Amino acid sequence: MEIVAVPYDDPVAVALVAQLHRDLDERYGAEDDGGEGWLAEVTREKVRPPDGVFLVARVDGEPVGCGALKRLDATTGEIKRMFTAPSGRRRGVGRALLARLEDEARALGYETLKLETGEEQPEAVAMYESSGWTRIPPYGRYSDDPRSICFTKSLART
Repeated sequence: MEIVAVPYDDPVAVALVAQLHRDLDERYGAEDDGGEGWLAEVTREKVRPPDGVFLVARVDGEPVGCGALKRLDATTGEIKRMFTAPSGRRRGVGRALLARLEDEARALGYETLKLETGEEQPEAVAMYESSGWTRIPPYGRYSDDPRSICFTKSLART
């Protein structure tokens, strides 16, 4: 498996994020936020150094997953756009992307990470819990969404 940083508007990144949106629409129903809500949370500027990164995972040259890191505040980063395509599932892609995003966050000086997933993504919830993430009350724009499941992880090395 190869994991590389690419710009958020790279054609491979755009295609993977489009697959992610279709997957979320199937799980939760299509939502049109007019580009103001969750669509605006991630932009090219927000997921590039020194504040973040956008990663693409490939298996045998095929793009099979992605994930982003963006700044929430001076010491906290947020994981966004985590997705593994069906062809990459049950092959460790999501776990490898998550570990790499955690490493990138440490390198950028973050002390803590947060993320949001949802009740219709039990496989993601299981991965985060088994990767040392701790559930927290929904935060930010997710505070009033009963479907949101939020997590945090300290990046302090033990």
